[in-house]
Amino acid sequence: MGNAIRWMRTRLTLLAVDETGMSTVEYAIGTIAAAAFGAILYSVVTGDSIVSALTNIISRALTTNV
Repeated sequence: MGNAIRWMRTRLTLLAVDETGMSTVEYAIGTIAAAAFGAILYSVVTGDSIVSALTNIISRALTTNV
């Protein structure tokens, strides 16, 4: 029983790290997902509320008396 569990654990580990079966479609989907995430992040960071908040933080930091 111990050998079977050890074999199964070894086989699952090899399957988890083996990328020989990755197809071009999977890479394309990953690339599209990364680009979509980048677009969402860019729209959030360049939004008016974020820009005004960062400007306010920088202004307060520059006008603080030490």
